[in-house]
Amino acid sequence: MIKNRLDKNLKKLKGWSQRHQIEAFRLYDRDIPEYPFIVDIYKDHFLIYDKSEFIDKDKNHLPHVTEALKTLFKCSEEQIVLKKRERQEGLKQYEKLDRKNLTFTVRESQALFKVNLYDYLDSGLFLDHRPMRQKVFKNATGKKFLNLFCYTGSVSVFAALAGAHTTSVDMSQTYLRWAQDNFELNNLPLTEHTFINADVLEWLRSQSKTPTFDMIFLDPPTFSNSKKMDEIFEVEKDQDFLVETCMQMLTSGGVLYFSNNKRKFKISENILAKYLVKDLSEESIPQDFHDKKIHVCFEIRAK
Repeated sequence: MIKNRLDKNLKKLKGWSQRHQIEAFRLYDRDIPEYPFIVDIYKDHFLIYDKSEFIDKDKNHLPHVTEALKTLFKCSEEQIVLKKRERQEGLKQYEKLDRKNLTFTVRESQALFKVNLYDYLDSGLFLDHRPMRQKVFKNATGKKFLNLFCYTGSVSVFAALAGAHTTSVDMSQTYLRWAQDNFELNNLPLTEHTFINADVLEWLRSQSKTPTFDMIFLDPPTFSNSKKMDEIFEVEKDQDFLVETCMQMLTSGGVLYFSNNKRKFKISENILAKYLVKDLSEESIPQDFHDKKIHVCFEIRAK
C-alpha cells in the first residue's frame, strides 16, 4: 500500500522537480491514515518524520516505509534519516539532536542551500516556503529587503540573487552563520548584506521607525519562551506589535509578507481595519504538500 503511494507521488512530482531544478521536496505527507509519516527527499537522501505517537501504538509501520524507499530508490539505510516530529518550544527549537556535522548542498531553482538532516529537528530549509521564495525573487530587484526570524536565510538568498540589499535578523548565532554559508554558496558577498544576531522583538523596539525597507518577510515561530527573550512570545497575541512595527519601517508602496505556522491562526481585526491585507495562504502552499494548513501567509500594504 505505502510503496504504491510513494511510487504514485514520485511519478507525479518527478517531472515537475526536474523542470524546476528542485532537489528537495515532500514526497509523502501522511496521505494514508495508517501511515502517519512525512517523507522529504533531499537529493539522494530521505528524511522521515514520525508522527505516529498517538496512532496505532501497537503497530510499527515504519519498516514498510523504509523498505519501500529502498526498493523505489535503490538507496541504503544510511541515506534514510528518521526524526520524531514534536512541538518545539523556546530553546528546544535550537537544541542539537546529534553532532554528526554532516552537511551537503541541494539546489532549489536559482539557488543552492546547505542542509543538515541529522543534527537539528529541521534540515535548514523550510520546504513549505518555496513558493514565497520565488515570489520574493520575482519582486525584490533593487529593493531593500528585511528578513525577520530569518533562520538559515533562504528567503534572503533569493532576495539577494534578485539584486536586493538584504538585512537578516535571528537570535540564533548558529542559524545566522548558516545563513552566511548559504550566501557564500551562491557567490553573494557578505560585505554587501547585513546579518544581525538579536532577539527580533527587542531589535524591533530599538529601531527608529523611519521607513527603511521596501519589502519585509516576517516568519515568526508560533511560540517561544526562550531564555534569550525577555518575555513569552505567542504569534497570535503579539501579531499587532509585529505587523504595526514592520509597517512603520516600510517605504511608500512597500510590502510586508507575514507568515506563520500556527493552526487556526486568525489575523487580528485591528490589522484588517488598518491595512490592505491579502490572504496568500492557498497560493503559497507548494504542490508537493498534502497538508494545506502547514502555514498561513498574508500580503500587507498601507491603505
